[in-house]
Amino acid sequence: MKVEIYNAIMQRQKMSRRRMLKGAASVGAMAAIGGVSTGVAMRPALAAGEDNLRSEILKIPGVGMGSPTDADWQKVGELCLGPTRERVAEGEFDGVELTFMGLNNQNLHNFLFRGFLKPWEAYTGAKINWIDLAQADYNARLQQSIATGTVDFDIIEMGAPFEGDTAGRGLLDEMPDWVKEQIEAEDLVGYLQPPVGTWDGKTFRVTIDGDCHTFAYRKDYFGDGSITGRAEPPKTWQEVNEISKELAGKTDPLTGLPAHGYLDPLKGWGGFGFYFIENRATAYVKHPDDPAWLFDPDTMKPRVNNPGWVQAIQDVMDLIGTEGAYPADQINADPGTTAFQQFLAGTGSMLMWWGDVGSSARTSDTSVVGDVVGFGINPGSDRRYNSATGEWEDTYNEAPNMAYIGWGVYVTTRAASDEKTRKAAWSAAAHLGGKDISLWMSAYPSGFQPYRNSHFQYEEWEAAGYDRAYVEDYLGSNLDSYNHPNAAIEPRIPGIFQYYSVAEDELAKGFAGQYSSAQETADAIAAAWEKITDQIGRESQIALYKASLGM
Repeated sequence: MKVEIYNAIMQRQKMSRRRMLKGAASVGAMAAIGGVSTGVAMRPALAAGEDNLRSEILKIPGVGMGSPTDADWQKVGELCLGPTRERVAEGEFDGVELTFMGLNNQNLHNFLFRGFLKPWEAYTGAKINWIDLAQADYNARLQQSIATGTVDFDIIEMGAPFEGDTAGRGLLDEMPDWVKEQIEAEDLVGYLQPPVGTWDGKTFRVTIDGDCHTFAYRKDYFGDGSITGRAEPPKTWQEVNEISKELAGKTDPLTGLPAHGYLDPLKGWGGFGFYFIENRATAYVKHPDDPAWLFDPDTMKPRVNNPGWVQAIQDVMDLIGTEGAYPADQINADPGTTAFQQFLAGTGSMLMWWGDVGSSARTSDTSVVGDVVGFGINPGSDRRYNSATGEWEDTYNEAPNMAYIGWGVYVTTRAASDEKTRKAAWSAAAHLGGKDISLWMSAYPSGFQPYRNSHFQYEEWEAAGYDRAYVEDYLGSNLDSYNHPNAAIEPRIPGIFQYYSVAEDELAKGFAGQYSSAQETADAIAAAWEKITDQIGRESQIALYKASLGM
């Protein structure tokens, strides 16, 4: 379906894509009119044994039974050892020690991996040592290892944007065929299929996540008699800002504390915070006729200071300048704060974040909003900027942000120096990326969101304790984003987080009033990006950027 036709239907009929995707008839209709593969209609039925295993692990501990513990993670890891036992003899890796580098965010990521892999260690005889990093420290630690040639880890949890920095420098080991078979890689949703996870035609990544940013909102803020007086949640960023300003000084209907609208993270997060200004910007600058939105593909000239990006930055500055629009001290709130310490805890009414907020809302002890949270895709804009013409177009535009293209597990060439160590490293990665264990990670707090076609079987989520309407809303927001014809896809180019990190630094200065305007802030980012491109090599960056966009 052409993007302009798609958007016209949405505008005229006010129809949510989630409603279009509900039910087999709707999925069939989508396939018939647009050739869109959601991965739901064509998904084969699960075998009886597999169905029983998935049902069993989803009851650990069960939705509404509190946050999972290490004992739960170990239990799930043990139940999902079947594929490992088929390919590895008991004790086969005795004497092997592996070092695993990953995140410790919100006591998730590496903490879960420890539990999942303890039964694997007990069965195989291998031992894993852990390097735990906060999100804000991750990029600097990885870049230091790359720059100094001191890669001191055998396995790394890493996102696809870093593939240019690692696979492009020959630091990763190519995936063996038996791993592809064990993880059932063909089950990945379309946008995570190759070239994601590959470099020069070789596969390197065990996918464990399918990142995109989705919109979460408090349903008790909208509807008849609600605090906003609006029947529906906002569809555009213009409405988001209007509502956020109007809520200043009002009282939250759930907590009795001050009401707030949209929660922008104003503090950097090791480059990852840049995704949140992207959410606003993509609606303004990702034109349906142009795959590029960060740089000009022919010159690598930054687009981050064009009128659309400037508008996104100005939106945030407008809320900073509105007393009470943000919670107190928002200037020190990073994305982890906005999601887990604010939104899930009952502060604020609107949030853009990765989809795991949806599972955490119903299964985390920290959440008080599980009964009143709804989901959608990234809000659109009443107008869009056309970089080709240099003009604004008064046309509604949507562009979900495929932020980070998901986490994966990779094996480094350090582990490949010895065949026994290499097989052990890939076996550990395959265990974490298995089809069944991935369902558990999607349904419970883990740091990851749905990313396989088989994750969208609503009945499995219902059996775990989710109600059907919530599941359709939450999973639907992910499907709508993955399948959107104007999705903003992130480029896998060397140095991408150098660009993001320096952008965060300049945004922080702008938000603190050190620059005189949004334009001056954006110009400072663009100037810094030009220096990075020249340092890396402009011609090579142009070639890789075009390749990443399929040009």
